Amino acid sequence: MDKPVFLETRSIVKRFNEVTAVNQVSMKIYRGEIRGLIGENGSGKSTISAMISGLLPKTEGDMYVEGQPYAPKDPLNARAKKIAMIVQETGTIGPLSIAENIFLGDEGRFARNGIIDRKLMHQEAKKSLALVDFGEVDVSQPALTLNFEQRKLIEIARALYYEPELFIVDETTTALSHDGRLLIHRLMRKLRDQNKAVLFISHDLPELMDVCDALTVMRDGDLITTIDRSEFEENFIKQSMVGRVIEGDYYRSDTSASRGEQAMIRVNGVDTSLLRDIHFELYQGEILGIGGLSGSGMHEVGKVIFGEIKPQRGEVIVYGENGDGTLLPHKVKNVQTAIANRVGYVSKDRDRETLIMEASIKENLVLSALGKLGKFGLIPPGAEKKFARRQIGELNIKASGMNQRVGELSGGNKQKVSFGKWIGNDSKILILDSPTRGVDVGVKTTMYQLLYSLKQQGYAILIISEELPELIGMSDRILVMKDGKINKEFRRDQNLNESMLIDYMI
Repeated sequence: MDKPVFLETRSIVKRFNEVTAVNQVSMKIYRGEIRGLIGENGSGKSTISAMISGLLPKTEGDMYVEGQPYAPKDPLNARAKKIAMIVQETGTIGPLSIAENIFLGDEGRFARNGIIDRKLMHQEAKKSLALVDFGEVDVSQPALTLNFEQRKLIEIARALYYEPELFIVDETTTALSHDGRLLIHRLMRKLRDQNKAVLFISHDLPELMDVCDALTVMRDGDLITTIDRSEFEENFIKQSMVGRVIEGDYYRSDTSASRGEQAMIRVNGVDTSLLRDIHFELYQGEILGIGGLSGSGMHEVGKVIFGEIKPQRGEVIVYGENGDGTLLPHKVKNVQTAIANRVGYVSKDRDRETLIMEASIKENLVLSALGKLGKFGLIPPGAEKKFARRQIGELNIKASGMNQRVGELSGGNKQKVSFGKWIGNDSKILILDSPTRGVDVGVKTTMYQLLYSLKQQGYAILIISEELPELIGMSDRILVMKDGKINKEFRRDQNLNESMLIDYMI
């Protein structure tokens, strides 16, 4: 290849105790190229990018930047070498201001006689945000006042401000709206055209095939192959990823809608600061999809149903089981009401709102099922282990054991823990916001099969997603939201396509 090599790894290894996450990986990342990195969850993609960006130390092997030895101690050290990374999960600190997040660790550049020049910092923060077309915002406000996508854009702006020669994007596009994705694609292509290097990690295979010049495939910590753009073929790439043939669609095969007669949720005229007069029902044995652009209000709907956001007007009614098995209506007043009536909720911001990163897999799984496992506050010895062992087995959660810290898991295995937490609790109503974000094709297949199986068992499932193929492929009905309102309803139909939905989103 005639392009100059910017970064090279030689037999690089990363071990976590007795688990080898990256095994003797040697690869070259070139200038003037967008290199895709793909593999199943737990294949080592994020681990190798974390070593390159200084988030993790290597165990063995060597790295070189433009031929010179490279061993970053931390992300600031990597940034000094013109390497920046956008992580999969939230990379901002909520209580700090937008400007403080952008210049975290580099505040000294604004020091005047030992005092930070806030005016200058804010001016430079605005220049940084202009790189991602953020729009007008008070950069002195805390990052926690922004939504998930806006916080992602801050991370991208922070990386671009320092003019990286290698820009690593780890699953960031899954957190962005359609417009946000197009923006980051443009930014990556611009960097490539400036003869810089881009390493792009994503589970969205069509996206990778559209954006990347080459794809490196990893499996179980090993580098399997690198595929040039001229050789891109979807089924071949999938087979390289998982070591087996995966062909065709992994969504539901039936083409018609079906559901039970019993409503499990009724949303009656709900208004919030963002939502306007929201009405709909979710039925037993139904998968209901909600889609829309960023700011449409779709993510807020899930929080309202789960009791995290209190309506200014209207109400949410959930039908929970009585002692004799009959269903009775209950007004959702708070999260406790929802959980008591077997409502489970997986947030889009999984690491902050659904899981406890520092807790073990077992502790996360049993958290919502403590009432089920014991009586009068007492849990029999071994009950938690038995419960966790069953969920780990049924969902095929890849881990060193049930006591492994959840924060150490891959994105897909974290999502499996999120699912297991509620399914194991016999939650008959599941609110799933971006359920396959950061999940590879193999895990997606497993999750879609699980959701369809739960539908057939009578579960009521609400999927909130920016992934239109996912909504079309899995839902019995789809509600399209725009400007805080439900703009259109579609029923499952084999002729339904993305452009039909987009017409009512924009």
